[in-house]
Amino acid sequence: MSTGWKFEVIHNTLQEDDNQLSVSMLCDIAGVSRSGYYRWVNAADVRKEKEIKDREDFELILKAYNQRGYSKGARGIYMCMIHWNPPVIMNLKKIRRLMDKYGLVCPVRKANPYRRMAKAIKTNNVADNLLNRQFTAYGPRKVLLTDITYIPYNGTFCYLSTILDAYTKQILSYVLSDSLEVDFVLETVNKLVKDHGIELSKETLIHSDQGCHYTSTSFIQLVKDEQLRQSMSRKGNCWDNAPQESFFGHMKDEIDVSECTKFREVKAIIDDWLNYYNTERYQWQLAKLSPDEYYGYITTGIYPLEGIVSFKSNEQTFPKTNK
Repeated sequence: MSTGWKFEVIHNTLQEDDNQLSVSMLCDIAGVSRSGYYRWVNAADVRKEKEIKDREDFELILKAYNQRGYSKGARGIYMCMIHWNPPVIMNLKKIRRLMDKYGLVCPVRKANPYRRMAKAIKTNNVADNLLNRQFTAYGPRKVLLTDITYIPYNGTFCYLSTILDAYTKQILSYVLSDSLEVDFVLETVNKLVKDHGIELSKETLIHSDQGCHYTSTSFIQLVKDEQLRQSMSRKGNCWDNAPQESFFGHMKDEIDVSECTKFREVKAIIDDWLNYYNTERYQWQLAKLSPDEYYGYITTGIYPLEGIVSFKSNEQTFPKTNK
């Protein structure tokens, strides 16, 4: 641990009017050397300049931390700043040091207090687990994950259905509903086909849990009609749909609907966060890009941060691209 605080105590004690102790005596009490103390005194201007620079850098960190109104950890701050125009490149260790110095706390993933969907109605309409956790083995638009989560507000709930591309981490389709009727899950698929149908193929998997919505005849028929392949997690095994579960966890950590009293207020917050997630929530494992940027990169071969950041071979493995 740094002895700077000891030198500061000695210095402050020497400035007191009623002090009767010498520098040597105070240094002996503190267990430091006189020469070290005098070096510390002579470096006062250097420390002042360093403090000013730390404060200036922390203001940049704070700006990135609060960008779009969503707090971030050190990596999120780093990736946010390298996307600025002009970009700001700051060492991760420095970001963490300044966050610790000035008491800026990273958001911490909390256990989801809300249980997943109520146990599915028993049915024989269960698809095989074709995915088998091979989330990123097949490229973009080949593995789509879907699920539903509860969002509590004002003493009631609304329900969010999403479809996530396991490779790019993009949310391709979502519907927020104030009812658990199966229709809003079907609407999520219909929106997917409308917005991204040209990007899908007969090899595309749509993977879910064994919830009653996904084992319903209407959902199974819709997936079949759209020429998609259906896959399901094993019963009670959340790891079979882990990226989707992780997405919901991060979302609930970052949004705040505690002041909402109406469904439309919750929807406005969800709409804004999902736009932020796809376009500006940068992810370390996505080459420090947002999901939308990453999809653009792997489909065009053009890396948006070329010349701004570099990667070690063991830090980031880029996918093969078709230019």
